Amino acid sequence: MTSGLWELVLKGVWVTIQLLVCSALLAAAVSFVVGVARTHRLWIVRFLAGFYTEVFRGTSALVMIFWVFFVLPPAFGWQLVPLWAGTLALGLTYGAYGSEIVRGALNAVDPAQKEGGIALSFTPWQRMRLILLPQAVPEMIPPFSNLLIELLKGTALVSIMGMGDLAFSGNLVRLALQESAEIYMYILLIYFVIAFLLTRVMRGLEKKLKAGVGKKPDDKTKAPEPVVVEAVR
Repeated sequence: MTSGLWELVLKGVWVTIQLLVCSALLAAAVSFVVGVARTHRLWIVRFLAGFYTEVFRGTSALVMIFWVFFVLPPAFGWQLVPLWAGTLALGLTYGAYGSEIVRGALNAVDPAQKEGGIALSFTPWQRMRLILLPQAVPEMIPPFSNLLIELLKGTALVSIMGMGDLAFSGNLVRLALQESAEIYMYILLIYFVIAFLLTRVMRGLEKKLKAGVGKKPDDKTKAPEPVVVEAVR
């Protein structure tokens, strides 16, 4: 390929990384807010969080992008740029999947830990911050890593808006070269490299967080160090 075509591909890589970072941050925020709400003591909070989760998990991300970029602007009189439209659609969609990861990890914490916090007269926020999250977050990292890779692959859907991401740039290069095999081989390799680097980063984060609760990443039998005792100290 010529230098001009490579420049186009590199611009697509940068757009894809921007979209990945923005939508991952939104999805993470939504995951924790909705996931914690799924464990709330008030049934109405649990119902609203569960309704959101079921709606967005049962809706195609591609259709959600269509709604955010093509349907909502005429209805409300505003228009999002493709980057923010893609961020909103992907963040809300994958955040719904992430909320189930958060909910499951919180519910997996030993009930004795929760009871210990109640016995120590901790407020619900203190129990969440000092007891539940320190033990639950390390267990969220492996499934969040998988979800992040799925989000990376989902960024290719924004090409339907004409956004110059990696997939869109690759298609333009294909049209220019009239050759599919070469450019799509490079596109596959680029996606693989990005996914591999993300996996390594998440693995390192998992080791760091599990070391904080006295548990090795591959240790499935050893119980986590009692966080309640550490919090009282």
